[in-house]
Amino acid sequence: MYQRILVPIDGSDTSKRGLDEAIRLAKLTQGQLRVFHVIDELSFALAMDAYAGYTGDWLKVLRENGKRILDEARAAAEAAGVEAEAQLCDSFSGSVHQMVNAEAAKWPADLIVLGTHGRRGVGRVVMGSSAEHVLRYASVPVLLVRAPEAETKAEAAATSTRVSLPTGALAFE
Repeated sequence: MYQRILVPIDGSDTSKRGLDEAIRLAKLTQGQLRVFHVIDELSFALAMDAYAGYTGDWLKVLRENGKRILDEARAAAEAAGVEAEAQLCDSFSGSVHQMVNAEAAKWPADLIVLGTHGRRGVGRVVMGSSAEHVLRYASVPVLLVRAPEAETKAEAAATSTRVSLPTGALAFE
């Protein structure tokens, strides 16, 4: 049962929660983890925007960051006594969910464990949901680990938008 667990990570607190849950599960089943990081076109574009004025090799920077994220995740698993290997994907041959599901089939994984923000409404529409797409197209079971409700509410409050018409007929948060 769940001997080979694929854990997509991006370095966020939410993905670390998914990793923690995968480690706990692997300890129970004496399973192994494969931590998986994807560099896709979106992360490449966001890096270019974040490092405005930088003229170096963008892909090299993203690979170094991805390797650091994977090394930290592998070290956390091994510190807990769980066998783990790391895989970096930077092929730009598809979306994150396609790469995750392809890796799950290729490795082959028994389970995918990943963190999710649990966004709803406008936040989900604007940010999209990689977790939802992984779940929708996965050929193996998927365990979604949600951020704590307090974090989700705090994040929503920090990013809420209020739109009002002069008549007050429409207000949405």
